[in-house]
Amino acid sequence: MKNVSFFEFPRAKSVVVSGDIHGDFTQLVHKCCVQYEMTYTLIIVAGDCGFGFEAPGYYEKIHNRCRDKLSKSNNWIAFIRGNHDNPAYFNSQPIKHQRWMTIPDYSIIKVCGRTILCVGGATSIDRLLRMTAKKYHLPRPDDLLMPNVYWNNELPEFNMERLDEIDRQCAVDTVITHTSPSFCELSSHHFLESWAERDVDLMDDIKYERQVMDDLYNYLYTKNHPLRYWYYGHFHESWHAEIDDVMFHMLDIMELREMPPK
Repeated sequence: MKNVSFFEFPRAKSVVVSGDIHGDFTQLVHKCCVQYEMTYTLIIVAGDCGFGFEAPGYYEKIHNRCRDKLSKSNNWIAFIRGNHDNPAYFNSQPIKHQRWMTIPDYSIIKVCGRTILCVGGATSIDRLLRMTAKKYHLPRPDDLLMPNVYWNNELPEFNMERLDEIDRQCAVDTVITHTSPSFCELSSHHFLESWAERDVDLMDDIKYERQVMDDLYNYLYTKNHPLRYWYYGHFHESWHAEIDDVMFHMLDIMELREMPPK
């Protein structure tokens, strides 16, 4: 499939979606594999995983620390890009381990009879503060994985070419993104006012971000995809509602939501 990656998990018997984890990788693995004793489960993190704040070797050590628990429990973790993630770890230089992988934008996950479209990205409301931090720098083309605190290519993108290719190949019934369509929560902008006073483009970029999700929803709707579920994080709150036969789930930090069996 041109420009589209497929990920299949034929041994998985259930799917769980997690809200933001903000670098708490070992906590997520302990919660799923030890506390809740999940087995044969694909865990999908809906963005703000925490990739990019440390050097690549750090994430290899974390993976090695978690690998045995995932293997013994027969679980897998797939990570979707958030605004607090280096896009290079997902798109140009993704992580590819058997049970631990980053998912490029506009990838398809096939698992438990479901066809899941994954699209990452959102807006960091504190981006001006991050760009004044000592660790912030413009990524060098020869070292995209150098530790950073902000990435200016964080926004989601509406990619018609990839959607058309997906439309030719499969029927999407589930979407997992980091942010949400504009008609979903969180709808209040009160908490953004202080940030917007200093960042004059913030509100426009947030509107753009949500419009991309609207366009994604409208594309799937007009193409008659059997969309039934949509999961997202980003807003650090929990909310669930059915809108036009689609069940939308906003997941709080580290909130876990099992996907209904098909």
